[in-house]
Amino acid sequence: MSLVVELRRYTLHPGARETLIELFEREFVTGQEAVGITVGGRFRDLDDPDRFVWLRAFPSMAERRRALEAFYYGPVWREHRDAANATMIDSDDVLLLRGPGFALPTDGRELRATVCHPADAAAFDTWAARHLGPEHALHRTEHAENDFPQLPVRTGEDARLWFGAVEEPPPWPHQHLRLEPVKG
Repeated sequence: MSLVVELRRYTLHPGARETLIELFEREFVTGQEAVGITVGGRFRDLDDPDRFVWLRAFPSMAERRRALEAFYYGPVWREHRDAANATMIDSDDVLLLRGPGFALPTDGRELRATVCHPADAAAFDTWAARHLGPEHALHRTEHAENDFPQLPVRTGEDARLWFGAVEEPPPWPHQHLRLEPVKG
């Protein structure tokens, strides 16, 4: 099953990450799940103490719009948005992706994710066939128009995201994220 997935990377005010995580875990996980959003992994970026990374998934673009409207125009966000926004410098570093979603390892260990920007989709597919398996949960940019523009997503780029290490790094620009799962 192919899901619409958002990889959201927030830059926070210095020292505000734990405040946002506490609020997120207490209010926003169940608040989003109540309107049909699948809230995936929530992470501390181990290389940036002021970065919070998380994933959420939707069955389709139409369901994404419906669920985002229900959450962001609903009571949970209205009650807690000021507190959440006060922790953030930037919340617009968002990739809109299509892929299988991702199940977090249950042991709480550090996780590696890679965001890659291949110059040639066919060459990437050849590389991925050699180096990525189903356990990597490969995601690709969803090029559909962002139909909930109140929450910007990065556009004009073609990205790939996968989880876990690979033996040979991709020959295109890429960024490794070292992530510590937030225990919910």
